[in-house]
Amino acid sequence: MTSDLQTVFAHPGEHPQLPLALEIAREPTLAEYLPGPNAEAVAAIAESATGAGEPFVFLWGGAGTGKTHLLQAACLAADGERRHAHYVPLAIPGLNPSLLDDLERLDLIAIDDLQTVAGQADWERALFDLFNRLRERGRTLLVAARAAPEALALELPDLRSRLQWGPRYRLLPLGDGDCERLLAESARRRGLTLGEDLVRYIMRLHARDPGSLLALIERIDALSLREQRQPTIPMVRRLLHPARRQD
Repeated sequence: MTSDLQTVFAHPGEHPQLPLALEIAREPTLAEYLPGPNAEAVAAIAESATGAGEPFVFLWGGAGTGKTHLLQAACLAADGERRHAHYVPLAIPGLNPSLLDDLERLDLIAIDDLQTVAGQADWERALFDLFNRLRERGRTLLVAARAAPEALALELPDLRSRLQWGPRYRLLPLGDGDCERLLAESARRRGLTLGEDLVRYIMRLHARDPGSLLALIERIDALSLREQRQPTIPMVRRLLHPARRQD
């Protein structure tokens, strides 16, 4: 999946349009996404990824609710079904609307951070045209943004209308209990053991959104590998407060 995500910016033709590199340390999977209050949205994305679900799904929610994870995981799941998928992160600077040309040749397109191009006429027209081409060919389109279609600063009424055609799901933040479970399960997948005291310590001092917690687990994993031992509170304290002198 990493290689697929690195070439997502390439034109489906013979020569890449914009050879940007997207480094993904690990392959995000649907199984790794802790649904919490978002189980219905996760199920819909999973079905669409295989081609058995809705052809168009719109996800929206604040930062840290897992929109990007779900889109990238959907691409991986589609690949497992031998469907060709592309993930397009619109928040990356310097992209050109021509990036969307010919994407209807693929089975699934996942467009992230739609809000970053709202109000830009060239992007809105390109997205509207892509939506229509995908629909004509029976392809799957997944879109994510910070807000619902009706709340985005879109200037093209037809695009706003298209974005409301399929099911829309608001991704909600995880509660504390789900965040604790996310920490423990993510650590276990990496061969780490987080004791209850360590989990409570992290929850007390660290940001509680999934993205931040998963990033911390990655840092803990790297330090544990370097020191060849399981995580402890003093070890995590060094990560959270690197300027402080530790014993």
